[in-house]
Formats: sequence, C-alpha cells, structure tokens
Amino acid sequence: MAQVIFSSWGSNVVDNRAGGEVKNAAFRLPVAFDGARPLNAFMGWDGIILFDKEVDIPVMAAEYMTRVQTLYCCGKCTPGKKGTRVLMDALTGIVQGRGSERDLQVCEEMFQLLQNCKCTLCQSSTIPIHDAVTHFRDDFLAYINGTKKRPEQLPYRFIDKYTAPCQDKCPSHIDIPAYIEAIKEYRFDLSLQTIRDNMPLPSVCGRVCPHPCETACRRKNVDEPISIMLLKRSASDHEWQRNHLPPMQPKARKGKNVAVVGAGPAGLAAAYYLALEGYPVTIYEALPEGYGGGMIAVGIPAYRQPRALLQRDIDIICSMGVEIVYNCRVGKDVTLAQLKEKHNAVLLAPGAHRSKPMGVEGEDKGYKGFLKGGIDFLREAYLGIPTGMGKKVCVVGGGNTAIDCVRVALREGAEVSTLLYRRSRKEMPADIWEIDGADEEGVTFEFQVLPTRILVDANEQITGVECVRMAMGEPDASGRRRPEPMPGSEFVVECDTVIPAIGQDPDLSFIPMESGIDITKWNTVVTKYLPLKDAAGKDLKDGMGNPLCRTLITDLEGVFASGDAEIGPLTVVACIGNAHRAANVIGRWLEEGKVYLTDDEIIEDILVYLGVYDKNEQVPWLDSAAREHQKEVHGKQRASYKNYNEVELGFTEEQAVREAERCLRCYRVAMAAV
Repeated sequence: MAQVIFSSWGSNVVDNRAGGEVKNAAFRLPVAFDGARPLNAFMGWDGIILFDKEVDIPVMAAEYMTRVQTLYCCGKCTPGKKGTRVLMDALTGIVQGRGSERDLQVCEEMFQLLQNCKCTLCQSSTIPIHDAVTHFRDDFLAYINGTKKRPEQLPYRFIDKYTAPCQDKCPSHIDIPAYIEAIKEYRFDLSLQTIRDNMPLPSVCGRVCPHPCETACRRKNVDEPISIMLLKRSASDHEWQRNHLPPMQPKARKGKNVAVVGAGPAGLAAAYYLALEGYPVTIYEALPEGYGGGMIAVGIPAYRQPRALLQRDIDIICSMGVEIVYNCRVGKDVTLAQLKEKHNAVLLAPGAHRSKPMGVEGEDKGYKGFLKGGIDFLREAYLGIPTGMGKKVCVVGGGNTAIDCVRVALREGAEVSTLLYRRSRKEMPADIWEIDGADEEGVTFEFQVLPTRILVDANEQITGVECVRMAMGEPDASGRRRPEPMPGSEFVVECDTVIPAIGQDPDLSFIPMESGIDITKWNTVVTKYLPLKDAAGKDLKDGMGNPLCRTLITDLEGVFASGDAEIGPLTVVACIGNAHRAANVIGRWLEEGKVYLTDDEIIEDILVYLGVYDKNEQVPWLDSAAREHQKEVHGKQRASYKNYNEVELGFTEEQAVREAERCLRCYRVAMAAV
C-alpha cells in the first residue's frame, strides 16, 4: 500500500489533502523513479497520482498538454490538432498569469470536444487535464487571481513517454500503431522502416513471434485483436518480393569495436544496432557457416520460418558492418579472456541450446532410441545429421519446442508421433495455433499423463514409456492447478523413440569461474540493475520475474549479457528487445565510460510494470469488423516426408490494408514529476 496525497487514477478519487483519516491506494509504481530520485507525481491517460504536495498541478497540467500538442499530436484530425492547441494555450496562459475563469470553462468544453478525435491520443490526454481542473480548481484560481506565480525554477522536472497498450506489451516496444497506420496508407516501406527501429529481424518476428502485443490490443475489447504479427510480415514480405533494397545506412566507422558471443536473435539484434552507430562488430558463432540465427535456425522448423528469409535478414545485418565468425566455439576455439583483450566490449548472447533432463527412470542409461533432447533433435534434423529417430516417436513436454518436435518427427518419417503432457490441452504453454497445426497433421496427444519409466527390450532398445494418469489438484504457486498422480492408473505408450522437450538452458560453461561473472541458480548471467522498489521495499520485477531497469553489464568490466543468457529461455522478440537495450548501454559505455539507463528507458520499464492496457475498459465502436485470416496449406500431406514448405502463407496486400483499417490507434502519453 502506498500513501498518496491525491489520486484520480481509474476514476477512483482518493483525496488526502484535507487531513484526517488517511485513505490508502495501491499503485504499481516505484517509490523512487530511478532508485534515487523520488517519484513526486504521475499524470497520464487514466488520471493523476500525486505523492508530493509540493508538486504544482496547474504547472504540470500545462506542461503535459504542451508536450502532447507539440510532440505527439499527429494533426490528422481537426478536433485533435486544434483542440489540444486550445488546451495548451489556455493552461499555459493561466500559469503565466494571463488566464481567466473562462479558460477553465474552455478546458471543460475541450474535454467533451476531443472525444471526437481520430484516435485516442488526444482523447485520453484530456482525462488528467479534466481531473486537474475539477479537483485542483483553487490552485488554478490562485494563478488567475494573481495570488500565485509560476516559480522560475521548479524543484522537479518532467519526464514524458509516448506509448500504446500493444507497444507497451511488446518486449521490443515497436511503435505498432505507426507501422499499422503506414500499411493502411499503402506505405509498406515506411511501415518496415518503423519496425526496424526496434526489430531487425522482421521476417522472423512476422512469422514466429507469440505476439503478446495482441493480448493488449484494445480492439479485442470490441471484437477481435488486430493481427499485429501478420501485418509485420506483410511489411517485410513487400520488400523482398519486390527486390527492394533496405534504406538503412550505418554511421561513420568508429575506432572501438565489440565482440558478440552467439549469432542468435539477441546477438544479431545487438550487433545490428551497434553497427548502425558505426561500431565494428564481430559475432562468434559455434554453428557452421550458413546456420546463422541460433535457435531460430536450428530450433524453429523451416515450415514455420523459411531459411532463405532468415538468411536475408542476417545478410542485411552483415551489410551494416557486422562480421560473423562461424565454427568458433567460445571457451574452446577462443577464450573469453582473449575476446576481452581483442575487443573494447564483449556481449554474451549464447542462446539456450542445452536441453533439460526429464527426471524419469532410465533416461540416463544410454538406451537406444532415447534422444538427448528436443533442441538437439531439431538441430540435428536441420543440419542433416542422423537423429537416431525410429518410427514410433514419443515427445514429452507442452511448449512450442515439444510441438515442433512432434511435427518434425512426422516430416522425418515417423509413422506415429505422440505428445505426452502432464496437464490438459487448455493449459499447454505452446501457442494454440501450433497445437492446432500439430492436430491437423496427425499428431497423437496424451494429456494429463506423466512418464515414469523407460521400457526396453533385451538389446536395450526402447519399446515404450510407462506413464501414470494425472488428476488436477489444488493450485500451485503459478495459480494453475497442480497435477497429481492417480494410483493404479499406470499404462504403457508403445514407442521406439523418446524425445524430452520440457525446457532448455543456456550453456554458460565457457565462462570461467575465476572471471567474476556470477551465474544464477537458473543458469543465467547476473547483471546489474537500478534498485527500483515499491512502498514495501521490494524490488520491482517484470512479468518474467527479472528486476526492472537492468543495465545488462556483468560484474566483469566491459562484459555485458543479453538474450536467453540474461533473461532465461524466452521468445525471439524478448531477446531482441533485451539486446537493443544492451546495444544502447554498450554504446554509452564505449563513448562515456559509464553504464546507465536514460530517463526514457527507465519510464518505459515503469510503464511495463504499471500496465497500459485495461481489459475491462468499455471501448466504443460504431460497428464490428472481422479479423482477417491468412491463407494456409491444409491437410496431413503438408507433413509428408521431408516436406518443410511453409504452411502459413500470410496476407495479400489487400487483406493487410483491410486489417490495418481495424486499428484504433490507441496512443497514450504518460508524464512523471521527478
């Protein structure tokens, strides 16, 4: 619980200005903006939160509207363009001693008028202004009557941030409304340019991203969310289908250089953004030439991500001045100490290529048909190495890697491909469309079962997996009901191959113990972070359980970490967002000798913690418009032997434009007084 002086956030007014019994209010905000400077006040799309009574709300309101009008208003509709200007002039006039009570009435009128704006930026920006004029009227009148003057020097400063619910939820913080707007205007080139500002692998994230942005799309409060991921693919496809050359050009080459360990999504993204700034970057990759992309290349099957398009994205990154040294395993072919000596900075981004054990009796016996893990199986299948797979395959797990394994097994010649998962289908962490795809291709599912023992014949060849049925018990720490074994429910699934796919870890064995780099119990690299805490003194954490505002530098000077090695095995888009920040921090360290986050990066993390999307918001709309669906190859034949042709075919450009027209352009502006 955090005590506030005043709050109107979410239309719930808490006013402690008059004294008496204190009303408490809980907000997902830090006590100090950067762990040091107190957060005095917060103003945004849902109202005002005031922690320090010394903050001058009329001045803050005037500054807020000035920034909305001059920095963020698109000017594409008359109410927004002129209404925000009228509000800015009225509020500025008041705090400068030129106002009248009529200006307060104008603010009320503009609150109503701006409900007719083209998008929600200007609409939402009037909410804190309306609350300020309503609840701090005496403060405005003090300026109007001349009993108060704006101080020449404020004891705090204002930090603003432009965002949207979808943009906030995207780990790479792509300006989603902007790239969708460009598609609506048939500007696919401009759309892709906007995407690349935060996403250098657009063909990849246009296909395999789990699109968390769509879970925060306000359009789904009306009917269905915008197909944000596929619109990204549409922009990317437009460029390569027409043989257009990317317009980006790196800055003049600089004297300091950077080494990156791993050519996966994090390593490639960090290298791209560093190279654009002029830094020579060398990536050291353990896989052979032609297999850049890390887990994208050898962990995501080609029917989901065509290799030629992945390679095109990599070639573009290399054209910015990035060199990739293949067949070079750090820790074996070159040491971390040698990289540190040769380069001015080092980024560790090795990816999560090591499969986790199942904990099942017999898995460590070396039985024929027991494969090392799902990641290894997918990698060997892609590299053309014999996998040791038979005709009856069992995959254990419920994530996307497990689904990829059962689908690839069919393409590698399995007659039966079965997935074993200890919870229900509804509770599978894999994306639902991937599960549906496996179902269509003929995969067999066994839900709520737990493998307990590997069965073999006299030649130690696997013949089956003994399993026990699971019943759903009480909720565990994650909130999901805990599966519990049912006594007497044992049964056998016949198979000749078992592939564990229950998770993976980064292989950090190349980091010497004496290096001083700490490793967590989850096998991730420890990096430094700003001590943002809540009112109870607890560290603020993101949705993945990691501290907010991490600087991504390790305890070893000049060595940084990013991607799976820093945040744990997650998604391509999460690794890229993490790596983009790493590139920015490394650039500052190289130029200034200091590691820090900008105010913009800090408030970005604070907004992620606060949350921008409200699933209970009543979103008005004139009529429903159905979500567009891409063409797809259907039928079991798509999983025939060695058929790795792409299954999902994307939008036509006409579909892309229609889908873009459904976007509500839900921009928001937040501002903190610090």
